[in-house]
Amino acid sequence: MSSPQTGPNPQRAAPSWQAIAEAHARIDPHIHRTPVLTSRTLDRISGAQLFFKCENLQKTGSFKIRGAANAILSLSEEDARRGIVTQSSGNHGAAVACAAAWRGTRAWIVMPKTAPRVKCEAVEGYGGKIAFCEQTVTARKEMAAKVQAETGAVLIHPYDDDLVIAGAATAAKELLEEMPDLDAVLTPVSGGGLLSGTCLSARHLKPAIRLFGCEPAKADDAYRSLQTGTLQSIDSSDTIADGLRASLAPRTFAILRRELSGILLISEEEIISAMRFLWERMKIVVEPSSSIAVAPLLKTGGLAGLHLPARADGAPPKIGIILSGGNVDLSALPFSNA
Repeated sequence: MSSPQTGPNPQRAAPSWQAIAEAHARIDPHIHRTPVLTSRTLDRISGAQLFFKCENLQKTGSFKIRGAANAILSLSEEDARRGIVTQSSGNHGAAVACAAAWRGTRAWIVMPKTAPRVKCEAVEGYGGKIAFCEQTVTARKEMAAKVQAETGAVLIHPYDDDLVIAGAATAAKELLEEMPDLDAVLTPVSGGGLLSGTCLSARHLKPAIRLFGCEPAKADDAYRSLQTGTLQSIDSSDTIADGLRASLAPRTFAILRRELSGILLISEEEIISAMRFLWERMKIVVEPSSSIAVAPLLKTGGLAGLHLPARADGAPPKIGIILSGGNVDLSALPFSNA
């Protein structure tokens, strides 16, 4: 079920480049500088030069540790002693539990009952205490508020938080520092924290770059929000990309309206096919929410849909792809019986 909300405040100040640089310095001792991989096979199929920022190889298995660590390491001693509460489909929850352990405090993680087992085990492995709820966004918010009221913990939102966005922005910062002449970047979009941060870093480092979000067609609130100019929401979705079932917040919507080139909608079949392709050809473990960012380039004519011309020297365009995570329940692979 989806519904419109009030529009974002276009004057809302986004995290500055200084805030992103400070976030990077703060979290750098704790995280991996993940590799940027290439694939000649994928270059040939896509007609572009692709560069994959492998956040699936990040600590906790996703980019989420960047934002969670920045937010939690920024807390005052008094707030840190109160503990942390968050809502998550899994990756942000694991990141918060991990960063809370680094800070020496407790973490309560609200997760849907349908969350993949591997993500629940990761949260508990880092010391987080899970409070399960129904799958809907409303149920998550209500349970998080209940836990916060009972514990007095500080809420670290998965994406509607400037410190979380600034931390997430460091992935694109690293990508553009290593590959400064990219023509475009593709990133998954759910609540918009990673995509917003990607836009902020990429625009600062290369103002003319084109930036695209990749979203499940079954959870298309970001696409509809940008089409209508009004913030849309989806309370629940059964897309296989379990990490992309959240909706934009006013904070992230405001950034994306200013900076984004477009949203690309991806079918469930395309998500699964891209995931399998990355496993087989690049030998890397990615989850559906991550593989979605390469799916548009595996389509026939996918590159044309980005309106990226050849480079001045006649070479194909250079495209960065952020592979956001690799936390997969290996007992429930969508192509295991194919």
